[in-house]
Amino acid sequence: MRTALQLVVVMLLATPAFAQVDISGEWSRENHEDQPHRAPGAELGDYTGMPINAAARRKAESWDASILSQPEQQAKPHPGQYSMRGPAPNVRISRIVDPVGGQLVAFTIAGTFGRSDRTIWMDGRPHPSEYAEHTFGGFSTGEWLGKTLKVTTTHLKTAFINRNGVPSSYKAGMTEWYVRHGNRMSQMTWISDPIYLEEPFVRSNNYQINDEQHTGTAIPFETVDELGDKPRGWVPSWPIGTTHTEFADRFKIPFEATRGGKETLYPEYMKKIQQWVREEAEKSGKSEKAEKKESR
Repeated sequence: MRTALQLVVVMLLATPAFAQVDISGEWSRENHEDQPHRAPGAELGDYTGMPINAAARRKAESWDASILSQPEQQAKPHPGQYSMRGPAPNVRISRIVDPVGGQLVAFTIAGTFGRSDRTIWMDGRPHPSEYAEHTFGGFSTGEWLGKTLKVTTTHLKTAFINRNGVPSSYKAGMTEWYVRHGNRMSQMTWISDPIYLEEPFVRSNNYQINDEQHTGTAIPFETVDELGDKPRGWVPSWPIGTTHTEFADRFKIPFEATRGGKETLYPEYMKKIQQWVREEAEKSGKSEKAEKKESR
């Protein structure tokens, strides 16, 4: 009886207390969501759907894409806050297993732009001190919630969450959830930032397993002097106070609706947009009547 009880205890200890799913493999991103934001990149002034505050808006409005021509900017990878979003982050997720005990130690993610490859520690280790080094990939730990892998990331560098200057600070934290559905995987990202966000910024990505894909070794950046005619110390930027209305004008969207903020995330905000559209139509109608009257 005692032997049987001991055997049951050993079996229980050897069995995971919760379901785990293998998310390793070569994964191709399904680019069917927000393609203009993820491939060519979001336009200046397009902050729609982003819960940014006034500080983030000011920083984004002063950002000039020419800054990417600076040698010190050319070698920057996409940060963890953005790297799984695009463009084209076809990735390889690998399992790191303890060779003696067989326990899962970590997952690694390789293949994002600039190869800021990430390690997701699964062995229960704590996050380092807040004074530890911040990197583009950050420090990530994972835990299983049933069949969902929850990843918590800290120690991220100041970087961006959209490729049109929308910033993310070094105080930002990121939580991700990875859920595998057969040959497909969904990934949801939740970013909190007390410096630049009024509310957490949430978005999702989808991947499909690709047995023919091979994520090779990282290709080093080669920095060159792209704009040699500029003076030493030149920093491309738009003057403080600049507003970018081109996006609103091109799509005939009320300018205020392109400025972002937590209010713009909710369905009720459509009522404000509709009111602005009506007011603009009324103004246009009055202007046309006045012009006709003058012409007479």
